[in-house]
Amino acid sequence: MKQRILLFLLPLLLLTGCASPQLSPRHDVALSFDSERIAYNVAGEGRTALIFIHGWNCDARYWQEQVPVFAKDYQVITMDLAGHGHSSLDRADFTMLSFARDVQAVIEREHIDRAILIGHSMGGSVIAEAARLMPGQVIGIIGVDTLQNVAERTPQSVIDDMIQPFEADFRTATQGFVASMFPAGSDPRLMRWIKEDMSSAPKDGALSAFRNYTGQYVDGEAAAVFEEITVPVVSINARLWPTAPEENSKHIKDYRLFYIEDTGHFPMLEKPNEFNGLLAAAIQAIES
Repeated sequence: MKQRILLFLLPLLLLTGCASPQLSPRHDVALSFDSERIAYNVAGEGRTALIFIHGWNCDARYWQEQVPVFAKDYQVITMDLAGHGHSSLDRADFTMLSFARDVQAVIEREHIDRAILIGHSMGGSVIAEAARLMPGQVIGIIGVDTLQNVAERTPQSVIDDMIQPFEADFRTATQGFVASMFPAGSDPRLMRWIKEDMSSAPKDGALSAFRNYTGQYVDGEAAAVFEEITVPVVSINARLWPTAPEENSKHIKDYRLFYIEDTGHFPMLEKPNEFNGLLAAAIQAIES
């Protein structure tokens, strides 16, 4: 009888023994500059912290395929910017600088002095602001399908026309917007989840963030932010929208571009294995 019980328990004991407590996420909350509560998760340990910043209307879950891979060698932090996910949403104006200060709040709470910031979509602008805000702690930034052309200028009238459908029918406009971010033949389950998830965001905060994000390309701030950034900047971009590396290099002092093929706007979820390989190469390029 004892032998039978031991045979039953042995696989469970082996599984438990193989699970690293370092890879089990720890959850916490940081207080941002305006008392917004910023929810974040920590997994792994390492000299360098990798801080993953989601895009517009997304949250920490969008990095689910990266956390277990990179937490083996790094301290990995995923977080929900104010107005997103499990963070509070009492802020009046969701600017890129205010989001960057959310990142700063997490970095300060975790006492991080060496960080690589990884930002998807709108998160690319957030990590640029954060790098300008914390030059002593940020050693590099990696944009994911973002920073296609920081020198691009867009008239305010064009931005107004873009926002109008979201103001009229936020859910329908957001779902159509997300659908356009996937190439033909994409995983329909992934598409459905992201369409439903992003279109469920609180409308007022989402529109505030959208206006501030796109507004950088009206006043030139998208390029100006890099005047004070000297750390390496890497893009991992799909070919859904054209990237202009020559234009970026005029404004970004140390710029490198990696392409990921045959994906849409969410390569970290669409092709996680290929993306993780490129991300590892980008991290190595910064650390070396």
